[in-house]
Amino acid sequence: MAQYESQLPETSTKETVLSFIEALNKEDFAQARRLVHDDLTFIGALGTRNGADAYFADMERMKMKYVIQRAFVEGNDVCLLYDFTIDGITVFGCGWYQLIDNRIRSFKVIFDPRPLLEGVNKK
Repeated sequence: MAQYESQLPETSTKETVLSFIEALNKEDFAQARRLVHDDLTFIGALGTRNGADAYFADMERMKMKYVIQRAFVEGNDVCLLYDFTIDGITVFGCGWYQLIDNRIRSFKVIFDPRPLLEGVNKK
């Protein structure tokens, strides 16, 4: 449990998360994968993914693009406010990233999924 309590420099945690988002935007999934733990936990408005492999299988398919509006850091936690686009639909969201040993261990994302669900129903 002690490893979860270690503190990282705030600039390091922020840089890691921003590098993760940048790699996703460039569809450099190998680079993004290096910035997360194998047992990554993702919790989002449309589902949960346990393990980095499951998360990246979805990301490679969805190819989301992010525009970061704000980034907040406290210890090992980073909170991003961003617009993300998927299938031509842009939605505002918030992500809470928790890091251990300068890699993302888990994150939660919250957003209003209605624009995405309405887009699916129109296809």
